[in-house]
Amino acid sequence: MQTQQLIAFVVDKVDDMKAKDIVQLDVKGKSTETECMVVCSGTSNRHTRSVAAYLVQEAKKAGLTILGIEGEKSGDWVLVDLGEVVVHVMLDESRGFYQLEKLWAA
Repeated sequence: MQTQQLIAFVVDKVDDMKAKDIVQLDVKGKSTETECMVVCSGTSNRHTRSVAAYLVQEAKKAGLTILGIEGEKSGDWVLVDLGEVVVHVMLDESRGFYQLEKLWAA
């Protein structure tokens, strides 16, 4: 799957689960680990975990490789690493505190 197709897939799947404020960050040349980050918010710990779990489930169905999942126990910030795209599903409090959009825009 091409990077743009993967981004569209991720955005579609997190949107299916009603994630809020979905943002794509192009980090080519800024990160050696990935090309794009997708950041979105969940309304509760359970919601963030559900959004991430659904994304992982659908990615596996599509034959994609999941390189890693972090934070699924607490649910404050769940990271799903799909290689070219890293997905951050965060609570609004965590998202406001870490300000990934501001950090990676610089």
